[in-house]
Amino acid sequence: MEPTIDGHATLRDRDMLCFSHDWNGDPLSKTHLMRLLARRNRVLWVNSIGYRAPSISRRDAGRVVKKALAALSPLQEPEPNLFVLNPIAVPAHGKPWVRSFNRWLLQHQVRSAMTNLGFQRPINWVFNPAAAVVAGTLNEDMLIYYCVDEYSAFHGVRAEALRVMEEDLLAKADLVITSAERLWRAKRHANPATFLVRHGVDWKHFRRALDPRTPVPADLASIRGPILGYFGLIGSDWVDQELIESVARRMPNVSFVMIGKITTDVTRLRAMPNIHLLGHRPYSSLPEYCRGFDAAFIPFPISDATLNANPLKAREYLAAGLPVISTAIPEVEALGLCRIAADAASFAVHAAEALAQPGPQQSLSDAMRSESWEARLADIEGLIASIASHRMPGMSHPERLAA
Repeated sequence: MEPTIDGHATLRDRDMLCFSHDWNGDPLSKTHLMRLLARRNRVLWVNSIGYRAPSISRRDAGRVVKKALAALSPLQEPEPNLFVLNPIAVPAHGKPWVRSFNRWLLQHQVRSAMTNLGFQRPINWVFNPAAAVVAGTLNEDMLIYYCVDEYSAFHGVRAEALRVMEEDLLAKADLVITSAERLWRAKRHANPATFLVRHGVDWKHFRRALDPRTPVPADLASIRGPILGYFGLIGSDWVDQELIESVARRMPNVSFVMIGKITTDVTRLRAMPNIHLLGHRPYSSLPEYCRGFDAAFIPFPISDATLNANPLKAREYLAAGLPVISTAIPEVEALGLCRIAADAASFAVHAAEALAQPGPQQSLSDAMRSESWEARLADIEGLIASIASHRMPGMSHPERLAA
């Protein structure tokens, strides 16, 4: 497709589509960027159409029911200029007839919503590779594939079907943005307009952890310190339970506090007296929990999924002034501000060093001041303007947009 965007007003007074996760989930990179875009544009956010095949589990059955109920009120406006569409699709992408049916069904639902809203020639931001079935068929002015994960590496997905859909997206996208250097190296061969823009952070939000007026929540205040804290999804792709258990055994006087939705069996963690699983907490309250942490940790297992990830929590912990201990995730190492552990023994050593100078610390928070989402969006707008004016930036090294 031929972009017709005016480079002098790239992201102003435009209509935007966004295919992503469900809007009511915890804020991710997509959420932060679309909220910024909605200040000066209209955004139609299309809730997740699913890239995992549903199982017979109670959790998946409940999700299917929630999706069906949400579809009864398909279009909502939770925030000014940001509209959310709850589509229905068949969450199985391996068979050609299913892809054809999903294409027809999604086109109908999205086009109806666009007509109701008066959307014209939108910029389509695709974060979910399953949206390849309709991407490029919605009269878009520009198609952006924003790749933040190696989706085919996740547990429970149809890896080959996802790879095929992503190859389709890469081939027809006007611009491909990746959030990790490893992703950039993997995707650039399929599309020369592929660039690296690392994640930002809501610095002002997490900076609140340094304010003495920020209260520590009662459920955290009742736990004996020192406290090594974690927030985020507690699932098989993202949490190395064996590592956490081993480190907790080596540090019996340290409380390991984990906040987040649990999507896997955590029996071994619950059995440890110094591991505390508090469950999900609202994003708005995370600075309060960070104020009560002495240090923070990222216990990612080493896998294709995590090696390609750029954990938002690394920048969020640092913006809150917390020392960070992490497994050897390349994008965490690239920050140059976190302690990197190779195994449980070195993790415990790094944790002890961090707890000797506990946070929140102003110097760590200050290091994240320039890492805002506004700065990242400005980088992206520059790329879009260059693509739209047919002036490709000569980027032989991704570091030019990797600050």
